Amino acid sequence: MAKDRPASELDRELADLPPELRWREWVRRIEAVLFASASPVGRDDLARVVGQGVSVDLLVEDLSVDLEERSFEIAQVAGGWMFRTRAAYAPAIRLAADVNNQLADLNAFDVAVLAAVAYHQPITRDGLKDIFGKEISRDLIGRLHAHNLIGTGPRAPRRGAPYTFVTTEQFLVAFDLKSLRDLPDREQLDDAGLGVA
Repeated sequence: MAKDRPASELDRELADLPPELRWREWVRRIEAVLFASASPVGRDDLARVVGQGVSVDLLVEDLSVDLEERSFEIAQVAGGWMFRTRAAYAPAIRLAADVNNQLADLNAFDVAVLAAVAYHQPITRDGLKDIFGKEISRDLIGRLHAHNLIGTGPRAPRRGAPYTFVTTEQFLVAFDLKSLRDLPDREQLDDAGLGVA
């Protein structure tokens, strides 16, 4: 969301409304902001459209209850909230709509490299080479970057100052993670034979 916009004429407090109508209006504002945004909207951004000291979490919770019978829901991902179609409707969407699956052209090795970036970030191509025992192509890095799943991190503090790679907010959205802390535990992955070195 836009963080540097000047304060508008929006009446945040709605003091002229009875409490139940005021609350309902704040819930609708949250709904409108989430509906209009293609990316997760954080608590601070949502707090800009409601009264001072009002609990955004409670407003989002009430909106979630309102949506219980709908085909979409509010998901908490990447440090914010966004609307998502309920999983039960995915087959209908794939059948009727022209939806490009973001991960469709990624093969298993691409996803393994993405997982290595997620667990070892910030990491250089040399660091990835150490994990996989072979050079990681610029094309593979480019595909992950083109999908906005990885971005450039800080330069590594060594000779040549190579670029490092980190995951992005879109990575969290694509894998339905609230934060990187929601990645599967590495020991559990190792036990299942799916470990990331």
